Amino acid sequence: MRASPDYSRRRFLHAGAAATVVAAARTPVRAAAEAGTQLPPSTATAPRILRKPPLPELERIAKSYNLALSRDDLTSFRNLMDGVLASYRRLDQFAEPTLAVKYPRDAGFRPGPSDNRLNAWYWRCSIKGATSGPLAAKKIAIKDNVCVAGIPMMNGSNVLEGYVPDVDATIVTRILDAGGEIIGKAVCEHLCFSGGSHTSDTGPVLNPHDPKRSAGGSSSGSAALVVAGECDMAIGGDQGGSIRIPSSFCGAVGHKPTHGLVPYTGVFPIELTLDHTGPIARTAGDAARLLEVLAGADGLDPRQPAGLRTEAYTKQLTGDARGLRIGIVKEGFGWPNSEPDVDAMVREAAQRLTRAGGTVSEVSIPLHRDGIHIWNAIAVEGATALMVAGNSMGTNWKGHYTTSLLDFYGRSRRVRANDLSETVKLVVLLGQYMQDNYQGRYYAKAQNLARVLRAAYDEQLKGVDLLLMPTLPLKATLLPPPDASREDYVARALEMISNTCPFDVTGHPAASVPAGMSAGLPVGMMLVGRHWEDGTVLRAADAFQTVG
Repeated sequence: MRASPDYSRRRFLHAGAAATVVAAARTPVRAAAEAGTQLPPSTATAPRILRKPPLPELERIAKSYNLALSRDDLTSFRNLMDGVLASYRRLDQFAEPTLAVKYPRDAGFRPGPSDNRLNAWYWRCSIKGATSGPLAAKKIAIKDNVCVAGIPMMNGSNVLEGYVPDVDATIVTRILDAGGEIIGKAVCEHLCFSGGSHTSDTGPVLNPHDPKRSAGGSSSGSAALVVAGECDMAIGGDQGGSIRIPSSFCGAVGHKPTHGLVPYTGVFPIELTLDHTGPIARTAGDAARLLEVLAGADGLDPRQPAGLRTEAYTKQLTGDARGLRIGIVKEGFGWPNSEPDVDAMVREAAQRLTRAGGTVSEVSIPLHRDGIHIWNAIAVEGATALMVAGNSMGTNWKGHYTTSLLDFYGRSRRVRANDLSETVKLVVLLGQYMQDNYQGRYYAKAQNLARVLRAAYDEQLKGVDLLLMPTLPLKATLLPPPDASREDYVARALEMISNTCPFDVTGHPAASVPAGMSAGLPVGMMLVGRHWEDGTVLRAADAFQTVG
């Protein structure tokens, strides 16, 4: 039988034989790219030894599940495992389906301080895609929670340092297919669990307007680099506001797409129902251009529903807001930590949308104030189960599992558990406690209430086309000093998410657009739309930027 083209430059031998890869004098990534093939899985050249569980290990597991089993019982169960373990060993003999690596690249380099003034680059490289396309001549930074084959990935954490992906995430391939050039990996916060830019193990990312202040997180480097002009666009990720928070603090346009619109395949997750990835740019037009390339089903991401709808987002941008009805959400203002100048500037910015042809009114959504409470239960218990205990992938979903990432991180997090950030330690301790003592009831109730919260927003979105409020209640905060208390460290990481995190729960598209400057710092205005109407959100953001 003739081998398929995908395997034309390598062959895998069954019955435990080693895989042969034809890549003389070249890196595996370059060889695969030049040949138009996929990289072999890492296990192809490192066959495993799958051991039968020792009795003491079975005793430990039995106790952890409150099973009263004698030594004879455990010996009996151990013998019964032979047939299933044979199946596991058979799996090791198969080549694993992988994601395509279509374009050549070299390993790049870690920039020194003189070439990294905001500490926002984790890695520099140059990966050029197709010779033409909608992103031709655009230089793009990739958040460092996204797999780019052959380029080191740290996800802000020493726990993952040393991992080099062997696949390109779906969004990476789409960017390259569209003619974009990937020029590096942008620093992100430790496992992406921070809205401040002080938790990455490579050091704090500095705000381009004031280096003493936070750039926002967790897509800290992405927003800082865009605003500093070191790239044209960037990829961000958003589970509690992590595209919109740094965009607000730095003064970029950051768009969190409708949940599932952009495939998350090949991106390090936090919680399946909260995970979003999307564009950060200087203008709504560029954000729309990048979203147009990223959006659409890939058949590998369980977050993507069967009814997914895309649009030509750039064609939705008319330069005006004629016919758009905007509802100022009363409950998005006046939080205990709201700064008066932020609230006032966003209300004034909303009125400027009338100059672009929109109509503005005030609406009330009381449940918005409880969105953070619903988010907390989902994020804490969900992240503990998937991001930590599930070794970044978990189980019970169909799609592509990045097994090289799962394997590396799963082993490393056990050895280097004490290197986890203070925010992640807090999540693990509380998340596991809630699971152990309350059986996941609060997580389940929060997911049920998520439907109620979505319905509350949807009800108001029947009478208006967009909801409007401050992206964040405050401007960029001072970076905590290296000797900050744990309490201050955590406060600076999570204090700003009250308006952003509810829309990760409900999945509505939401964009932060710069509303203006106050005391030398940007203020962000957030626009929220109906599911799959990302084009309307970006149209309003573009209209606002057009009227100035």
